[in-house]
Amino acid sequence: MASDELRRLVQRRLLELGETVEGASRRSRWAVAPETIARIAHGRHSGLVSERLAAALALAIDVPENRVRRAVGLPLVHDVRADVKTGPHLRVVGDDGRPQ
Repeated sequence: MASDELRRLVQRRLLELGETVEGASRRSRWAVAPETIARIAHGRHSGLVSERLAAALALAIDVPENRVRRAVGLPLVHDVRADVKTGPHLRVVGDDGRPQ
């Protein structure tokens, strides 16, 4: 189910980024409301995602647009960010608390 795939993507990215729905909305320059991101993350979204929402949501969760499009079944587009890695942003910290 596409909406479940989108829900998992949004949940995972918010966790990986250590971001709130308000912070994600700010990242998209408020193109997608925090309430919309929360509904998607909690599985309460209608499942209908427009091309405009897909682009804004990709900005909000910091992934290439085609990741969101693929999750909801929209046709893929040329995306200059297609090669951007979106893995967890982890830092190794030593015993003294300084990054290594």
